Amino acid sequence: LLLPGQPLPLPSSQPSPIPGPGTYQRANHILSSTVGYLRTTLPPPPPPTQPRPTKQGQSDHHPTTVSVQRPQNTFVVPRPDSVVIARVTRVTPRQAHLSILIVDGQPCGSSSQSTGGAANHAAGEGEGTDFQGIVRSQDVRNTEKDKVRMADCFRPGDIVRATVISLGDARSYYLSTASNHLGVIYATSSSSSSANANAGPGWDSVGEPMKPISWIEMIDPSNGRIEKRKCAKPDFV
Repeated sequence: LLLPGQPLPLPSSQPSPIPGPGTYQRANHILSSTVGYLRTTLPPPPPPTQPRPTKQGQSDHHPTTVSVQRPQNTFVVPRPDSVVIARVTRVTPRQAHLSILIVDGQPCGSSSQSTGGAANHAAGEGEGTDFQGIVRSQDVRNTEKDKVRMADCFRPGDIVRATVISLGDARSYYLSTASNHLGVIYATSSSSSSANANAGPGWDSVGEPMKPISWIEMIDPSNGRIEKRKCAKPDFV
């Protein structure tokens, strides 16, 4: 990836290339004028009916054209069976509401603004509005679905890995955490964050990050307090 003002990595053994779009020349160097990737365009071959005469000792190489192409914005949309990373925004006795941040490893919503691209957003929503998802109580886990208490599974600010079940209603996707590798992957302790009234949700929370100790519990290492969550299997296990 090239940055503005960065010299282009060009081999010195070939003839000097011609600066193209996204570049400029200063002295004997060709520099990038934008953020992007190096692209080399070969010159068109001469017509076969008009061969180019060459003298002895003279190179027959045509100079190439170098340019810097800006990366294209990647717009991703959640689809059934997509794996998403989402932030819990609200929890009710029957379901948890989430704001989708990442779809199949690609940032979307307001989180995609940090990558330099335009933010994805649901149809009819304002610029930068994240895709919305819902985890219903029957989609939290595969066992004892009738005994699920949403307050013991998710809390606002938790970061959750889930899969897309269906497109849901007109405003939200139906998500599921009913698998060992799905559930809360990042959460902060409510006890340590309560001391700061300006603590924000999700990534902005200043509470102590907790660690999973079972499928349904996480612990605050600073004070040993245990809180209930529907934990995802850690990657290192």
